[in-house]
Amino acid sequence: MFTGIVEEVGTVTAVDRGRHSAVLTIQARTVLEDAKVGDSIAVNGICLTVTGRTAGHFTADVMHETLDRSSLAGLRPGTAVNLERAMAVGGRFGGHIVSGHVDGVGRIKSIRRDDNAIWYTISASPALLRYIVEKGSITVDGISLTVARVDGSGFSISAIPHTVAQTVLCHRREGDLVNLENDIIGKYVEKLLAPAPDPSRERGITREFLTQYGF
Repeated sequence: MFTGIVEEVGTVTAVDRGRHSAVLTIQARTVLEDAKVGDSIAVNGICLTVTGRTAGHFTADVMHETLDRSSLAGLRPGTAVNLERAMAVGGRFGGHIVSGHVDGVGRIKSIRRDDNAIWYTISASPALLRYIVEKGSITVDGISLTVARVDGSGFSISAIPHTVAQTVLCHRREGDLVNLENDIIGKYVEKLLAPAPDPSRERGITREFLTQYGF
């Protein structure tokens, strides 16, 4: 599990591509302080397993499914990436619950300044937008952000200059793809409200059931 608080920006130094997969080599410092082979590191919001490491680099395998559902397919040597280690038990929870399993990608429609805020408007598919709510949480390239506005075609976030400067947001331009992970709580609530048929039960949890018992 992650929190969406980026620890550092690393640099992709090599991308070894297979037919439907890839091996990334990433230069880093902070996330390698206690990293071991087998540990999890979020790369632009995607949970990857450390498969090898040196004093200043680590490698990670990227499978077909991940390349298909994220922006990692577009990484090149020299690309900057957000990095975060998995949250340690007892650690400070500064963002929100982030699984590192992205739901899909969005595209930056516009970037504008508003005094000390920088607004990013991002288009997203209806399948993603159904879980995005105003003032709720969204993970953009591994960054825990608050949704400022949402409509039928996309949503907007307002970032402070510090967040932009300390993450890959400073490299993002209009038209760029970004990884999106919705708030995991909303997805689980939806699943519980519409469970798969179970012959051993008369009915699942419904809105009427919750209302009846005071929820």
